Amino acid sequence: MRTQALARAGFAALGLAAASMWIAPQARAQALQDVTYLLPAPGFLPAFGPWQVALARGYYRDEGLTVKFQVARGGVDVAKQVGAGNAVIGGAIGDTPILVRSNGIPVKAVAVLGGRSLMQLVVNKDKGVHSIKDLKGKVITTLAFQDTTYFALLGMLSTVGLTRNDVNAQAVGPSGVYKLFLAGQADAVASVPDWTYIIKTQGKMNIGIIPSDTAFKSMAQAIVASDDTIAKNPQLIQKLVRATLKGMKAIMDDPVAAAADYVKVVPQHKAADIVEIFKMFNEYTYAGQRVLGEMDEQRLSSVQDFYLAQGFITKKTPVQELYTNQFVK
Repeated sequence: MRTQALARAGFAALGLAAASMWIAPQARAQALQDVTYLLPAPGFLPAFGPWQVALARGYYRDEGLTVKFQVARGGVDVAKQVGAGNAVIGGAIGDTPILVRSNGIPVKAVAVLGGRSLMQLVVNKDKGVHSIKDLKGKVITTLAFQDTTYFALLGMLSTVGLTRNDVNAQAVGPSGVYKLFLAGQADAVASVPDWTYIIKTQGKMNIGIIPSDTAFKSMAQAIVASDDTIAKNPQLIQKLVRATLKGMKAIMDDPVAAAADYVKVVPQHKAADIVEIFKMFNEYTYAGQRVLGEMDEQRLSSVQDFYLAQGFITKKTPVQELYTNQFVK
């Protein structure tokens, strides 16, 4: 009888152990914190590779987070929504706080995804455009006149004494930017690696690529958060920044493996295309940081000076209020 009792006790213990093994993952899953992450454009765009690779590889989950991406109407709208508390974090460009903080929107850049620029100037050499100086009188397509890629274009023009009045800049939306160029209706494009890849693979012309930061130190994408969340919940910001930067690092270290994981969560793309686009981001955007995610204060200050001179802002903000590097150290 005692043997049977011990056996029953043993089976009961095994049953409790098995139950605990089943309950533990459920408890861990229930403990994940839901976070809404605002992106300035649809998340399926390859520009959001670091975020999607972080999602695919479970980097957010490893931080105890369930991240849900939602789309806003550009980086400035992201900043407004984050500043208003409608989302704890969002994606923009490193210079976005310059544009919104002077209007009372309390957000900072908490990480910058690359030491170079998001924007490249793509030119049609067959139309006699070989340098920035050659753009005088030429048609240049851009996403929008309130987009930072357009501001970067103006910055590049200023380095050779040209202004917006010296070129025929046309705001044509996300697809028109490269389609008009491919159709021969534009001489240059204020581009990003996604579009530059399309132009390289589909274009029949002889193109040149001039990275913005070889002339004007525009910036890469950034993660933005509100002053309130930074002060009250820095641990959450740290987790989100850490996971996203791991996604970028994965692309930098092995774009082939990163692309394979990326297409698992963004299946509308082909892995072979994403590999090449990731390589372009590595070359033109992600490189050049001593510490991944770190803001270059001098660069940010120079961009703000230019924006004030151009009338994009009416007053300067103390540069230390525009960013923090506390989450990338």
